[in-house]
Amino acid sequence: MASKLIQTEGHEAENPIGVCLREAFSLIESQLRPPFPLTIPSPPEYVNLNQAILYGILCEPHLAKVHIKHLHGKITDGYGFFTNMLTKVVNDLYPKLVDTAKIQLIWVTSEMVSVSAIGIDGLLVALLRQIVSGDFTEGNLWLCSELVGLFLAKWDCLLEEEPIVLTSALYTFLRLLADHYRLSSNSKLDVLKQLEIKFCIRMFREQFHLCFKIGRDLVRLLQELVHIPEFRAIWKDLLFNPGEFKTSDYRDISQLYLSRTSSRYFLLRITPEMETQLRFLLTHVNLGSQKRYQAWFGRKFLSFPERETLVVDIVRFICCSHHPPNEIIQSAVIPRWAVIGWLLKSCGRNYVQANAKLALFYDWLFFDERLDNVMNIEPAILLIVHSIPKYIDVTHTLLEFLFLLMENYDVGRKDIINHGVLSAFCMLVRKGVLCSLDILVNCDAISPFLKQRLVELFSGMKATVSKELQPVLKGCSLDLLKASSLEAQNTVAGNTHEQ
Repeated sequence: MASKLIQTEGHEAENPIGVCLREAFSLIESQLRPPFPLTIPSPPEYVNLNQAILYGILCEPHLAKVHIKHLHGKITDGYGFFTNMLTKVVNDLYPKLVDTAKIQLIWVTSEMVSVSAIGIDGLLVALLRQIVSGDFTEGNLWLCSELVGLFLAKWDCLLEEEPIVLTSALYTFLRLLADHYRLSSNSKLDVLKQLEIKFCIRMFREQFHLCFKIGRDLVRLLQELVHIPEFRAIWKDLLFNPGEFKTSDYRDISQLYLSRTSSRYFLLRITPEMETQLRFLLTHVNLGSQKRYQAWFGRKFLSFPERETLVVDIVRFICCSHHPPNEIIQSAVIPRWAVIGWLLKSCGRNYVQANAKLALFYDWLFFDERLDNVMNIEPAILLIVHSIPKYIDVTHTLLEFLFLLMENYDVGRKDIINHGVLSAFCMLVRKGVLCSLDILVNCDAISPFLKQRLVELFSGMKATVSKELQPVLKGCSLDLLKASSLEAQNTVAGNTHEQ
């Protein structure tokens, strides 16, 4: 029996999950029509029945209500196995599902939310991951619209049973809104944007204690939306009226800055297929052999100009969600910093490149050695150092951007940011990622102006660093700092005189 579930090319092998579901349906199809058998199925029969019913729901829309009633009557595990199979279908088959099956998938997911099925949070997250950033095709916008509608319709049920999944939805729709507002207006997108705004604003106004759980990247996403009136009001309250959020836990935006975002949120904006390809590249491909893999990835996922914004999500994923073990770090496998360097070069639009650099440095700004992971900040410093001297423009650009962030990201809380950046440098030296700060302040290839800024950072802030961090700075002696500072000042003065 040919599959009614997925679209396959002639040269493609059938997917094992699709085959399994179809064969289960074919085996017991006669038992899926009323009157249903009253016997209690054995464990193997129960598995086959769940698989057959799932195939029937997805492939026989006209009988879906019959199938779901049959399922309700036979369930003995809280829908755990059924929901797990649904999640596998989403992760492994969603892009290839026929349109009617995708419609049925959303319908049965809504049914599973209604009965508080075990594993529904994982299913919803899997569906959110299938919405592709920067993709304005009809199918992608349809999925986005269906899911934001589902979260609004099932608000009370989810709030009671799986409140944390609402934070995953918030992260997703905040990120997607930034893309949707860049596209020229059309009626379908306008309706979707209003639904996304409605959901996000409801989260902020009614469930801010849940929003808070996202951590500092909530601020990063919000800053992309301050031009939207509804979010401008949220931003003002975050800064000046914390009492508006009706939670005693929130007093100042610095609390969000100092709260690390869990890696699970970064996976939300990377489809399972993207994740598989990126992890393969960063685990099995040697440095020097990566170009054809990068070219394939670019053609597959970044070929349209609107897709460039995906680079921001990928950089955040590589920094915060893919932490290779020591055996990979010490091998010939292409390092994370090299892949990020390639991604930054692939950005054609200035705002995308700026957002990608912010994604690279974001944890630096608020780094706390007690909470943050050195692996999150490692790619940026290694890209800076390994670009010397062959790609010194990259080193200069990144250091300039870091200092720009320190000066302007939040002028009122500059002390927090300066301390975070210095703490990041100290941790990088302590963990051996940098052998010494001398590699930067004593490098002839780096411009005198930037060396002076580094010297000022490393010397002028010694008094503000905790005692635990002081020993790290000894690797960059005060005499060396003063000498480097004098050299930089003399060079800058000479250049000014020449001009």
